Amino acid sequence: MRIQVLVASMNQNDHSLIKRMNIQTDAIVGNQCDRNQVEKFEYEGHQYTYLNFAERGVGLNRNNALMRADADVCLFADDDMVYKEGYAQIIENAFARHPDADILAFNLEESKASDGHFVPKRKKIKKENRVNYLNCLRYGTARIAVKLKSIQLNGIAFNLCFGGGTPYCHGEDNLFVVSCLNKGLKMYSVPETIATLTEERESSWNGGFGERYVMDQGMLFRCMSKKYWRLLCLQDALRRHSSYNMSFWTAYKKMIQGGKRYDMEAKPL
Repeated sequence: MRIQVLVASMNQNDHSLIKRMNIQTDAIVGNQCDRNQVEKFEYEGHQYTYLNFAERGVGLNRNNALMRADADVCLFADDDMVYKEGYAQIIENAFARHPDADILAFNLEESKASDGHFVPKRKKIKKENRVNYLNCLRYGTARIAVKLKSIQLNGIAFNLCFGGGTPYCHGEDNLFVVSCLNKGLKMYSVPETIATLTEERESSWNGGFGERYVMDQGMLFRCMSKKYWRLLCLQDALRRHSSYNMSFWTAYKKMIQGGKRYDMEAKPL
């Protein structure tokens, strides 16, 4: 099984990221910067490609790497991750246990941010489970490994309007996972850890949850499901309104406003 890491990064001026992230397989680094240049090289027996493009948007960055990927299994990485020794074997063993799986979700360890910035908590996987619509939103793309052929044959890609550097500040990974389930792909969560999240870089999470985040959450749910988006807003407001520093009713209304705004902006001209 050939594994390839697809890294979304910015402003890299050399190739030191490969060593800092402890990447031990082939990799494609999407480096959004101020130049347009493609670099290919070999290091310690692995093939690496740097896609240096003068553009912005995390979905666009991930799509650039995904379009050029050619391995059996791909990981979607952020540049503040450090991979565990032997992660390739961990992933291969997990797929061997689940030969019908198209996607596997793994654990990420989290180190505390040294600057005191807000760090979102990721629910730890304690046992192997089938992932479905009821629990899929807890798994960001940095936690998943995908069979590339399953993604390509079903025409799945990242939404270019959601995520860092786009009009709506988050959610591109949730939409990607939901798109996979909509296409009938099989996804499992497994308890193994493949990397540590260091939170070394400046993050869009540093400001915590503001009004924009909550409204964009409503837009995300509306994009995700035309039928159930209001229910998704309701459950999110019930569970997380204290994290938003809002009452339940205020959070819910903000999300509904966001969903209605999505309808207006997505309406054909």
